[in-house]
Amino acid sequence: MTFNTASLIGSRVLVTGGTGSFGKTVTRRLLARGVGEVRILSRDEAKQDQLRMELSDPRARFYLGDVREPESVSRAVRGVDHVFHAAALKQVPSCEFFPLEAVRTNVLGSQNVVAESVAAGVQSVVCLSTDKAVYPVNAMGISKALMEKVALSFGLNNHESDTIVSCVRYGNVMYSRGSVIPLFVDQIRRGQQLTITNPEMTRFMMSLDDSVDLVEHAFVHANQGDLFVKKAASCTIGDLARAIANLFGVTGDPFRVIGTRHAEKLSEALASREELSRAQDMGDYFRIPADIRDLNYSAYVDEGDPAQTDRVAYDSHFVDRLDVCGVEELLLSLPEIRAELARAGRTRIGLAA
Repeated sequence: MTFNTASLIGSRVLVTGGTGSFGKTVTRRLLARGVGEVRILSRDEAKQDQLRMELSDPRARFYLGDVREPESVSRAVRGVDHVFHAAALKQVPSCEFFPLEAVRTNVLGSQNVVAESVAAGVQSVVCLSTDKAVYPVNAMGISKALMEKVALSFGLNNHESDTIVSCVRYGNVMYSRGSVIPLFVDQIRRGQQLTITNPEMTRFMMSLDDSVDLVEHAFVHANQGDLFVKKAASCTIGDLARAIANLFGVTGDPFRVIGTRHAEKLSEALASREELSRAQDMGDYFRIPADIRDLNYSAYVDEGDPAQTDRVAYDSHFVDRLDVCGVEELLLSLPEIRAELARAGRTRIGLAA
């Protein structure tokens, strides 16, 4: 079964976690694509009410519930053609203190989404993951890595299923709720120094539109059990802070170092060395197909994969890294940053209006 974006016209689509930053962006994109209905499943009625008023579109239907509850998912997915699964616990420190909560939402909740989607005859399910799932060191990353395994194992056990289940993996989404860029902007607005954990820490940078592009790419190109990664530039947290300070005209020492938070890594990887050994380079994307060997390993006892030794992980420390000027240019592509600069009376870099 193959899809294209025209397949969305007139279709019913469920977005779990639909009131989050990604969920709102993909909902607006889907409505613009001409879908017949977007169902938004989330557990926050206040955010649902706010989004309902913002969209003011009868094709947006709101379902109050939690992916942890199969009944909630079953109700929302009934009669749906496609599912974009974005519901998750995403904050690294909180998941460190409450790891079982991360398991209940990110792992068991994702299993509910896949199982109920299959039972309802959904055509495609795209599950959203994170670079923290690669070589994970924290509970959030571990739970998202297991989410990928749970989702993609469906294809290993159901080769002939009419429901295509795939995953996408991306890095830091700029200006998403709870991320560092809106924090920096708020600190500048308050006249405070920017608080950074480690100036040498590197992260991949993606816009919300880039993340939706990745999901659409998976929707169009996925085979059963595929995982997709969008290539991205990285930058240091120190250069990110300097770039934002420059755009807003902050002078002097713009930031202070507060130290690494619970279970943070110095760098992140979007794809492991082992995955890249079997990946297909699709230009702006990597397709990582499922390892479709069955449980009979006898044929592989004496044969390994020599390609693994020739690969390195797609790591934020070693990909193309933006300098301060490059980060400034990337930030200026964000409508949120341009709006904040306009509010601050700054119409161009380095000049007051």
